[in-house]
Amino acid sequence: MQPRMAHVYKVAGPGYQALAAMEEFLRDSPAPDDILELVRLRVSQINGCSLCVDMHAHRASDAGETDERLWSVAAWRDTPFFTDRERAALALAEAVTRIADNPEGVPDDVWDTAAGHFAPDVLAALVMAIASINAWNRVNVAARLVAGSFR
Repeated sequence: MQPRMAHVYKVAGPGYQALAAMEEFLRDSPAPDDILELVRLRVSQINGCSLCVDMHAHRASDAGETDERLWSVAAWRDTPFFTDRERAALALAEAVTRIADNPEGVPDDVWDTAAGHFAPDVLAALVMAIASINAWNRVNVAARLVAGSFR
């Protein structure tokens, strides 16, 4: 695959800086890094963003995540490898990412389950992380950025 616009983030510098500012917020947020990486990986899988699938799988691995769990993120519902808290975050990530697929937007049961596992400040940061990775995915997919190019 050849990139359409390999330097999209340089050309759109202020836009990149805005997305990077969100990442700074998330780094300082109370949301657990391990859950954020699982969510980023799952959303990127849904959106077909090879660059982000590669990046977030490597980041999670570097932080100590097991290969078994990384290989299973796409099938998290059918594996015993995830906690109820992680499942709540992954369900929320999928619902927010696929918001147009459900007439309710994010179903109440998905939201309520996540709210039962996360304090409001953590839940808010999780929602912001889901929005952020969806934005990164859309830029990367549109520009056809290549997996591995940021490693």
